[in-house]
Amino acid sequence: MNFYSTFTKQAELYKGKRLLLHSCCAPCSSAVLELLCPIFEVSVLYYNPNIFPEEEYLLRKNEQIRFLDECCKSAGFIDCDSSPSDFYDAVKGYEHEKEGGSRCELCFGLRLLKTAETAVQKGFDIFGTTLTVSPHKNAEAVNAAGLAAQEKTGAVFLVADFKKKDGYKRSLELSRKFNLYRQNYCGCEFSKK
Repeated sequence: MNFYSTFTKQAELYKGKRLLLHSCCAPCSSAVLELLCPIFEVSVLYYNPNIFPEEEYLLRKNEQIRFLDECCKSAGFIDCDSSPSDFYDAVKGYEHEKEGGSRCELCFGLRLLKTAETAVQKGFDIFGTTLTVSPHKNAEAVNAAGLAAQEKTGAVFLVADFKKKDGYKRSLELSRKFNLYRQNYCGCEFSKK
C-alpha cells in the first residue's frame, strides 16, 4: 500500500472534518499535529494501557497535555484513562515476544480499536494515530491494526506513515524546541527490559 498516496487522498476528502488522533506521547504527536492541525479539526485521544509503571504513564500523559496547552491550542484532548489489565489481557501469551513482534501488533490493535470506538461514540469523521512517526514502529502493522478497527466499527481510519518526509526528524526538532520529555522505551514493561 502506498501510505503517502492514500493519506493525501484522505486528507483532501476529509479536509476540515473532525479527526480523533490516538497519541502515544507528546514527542510523537508533535510533528504529526503540526501536519494535521491545518487539515483537520483535531482532538487527541490518550489511551495507552500498555505504559508501565503508573508514574511513567502519568508523566507521558501530563507531557501530552502540556504540549497541547503550549503549542497546539486548537487541538482538543480526550483523556481515556485505562486499566493496565486491558493491555495484559490483550497480550496474554505473548509476553516473551521480542520487541516489534506479535505482542506489539496486539497492542496496536487494542489501542486503535478503542480509538475507533471512541470516534464512533463521539461523532468524529475519521481517526488516526501518531504511532507511525516512530522509526521503531512498523507502519504496515500499525495501519493494518487501524484498518481492522475500521472494519469492526465502521469508523474511517487515516492511513499514514508519519516518519516519511522527515516526520521523525521534525519530531526530534520540536521535542528539543519545546523541551519535551522523551522516554527511552516504548512503554510496556516488556519493552523496558
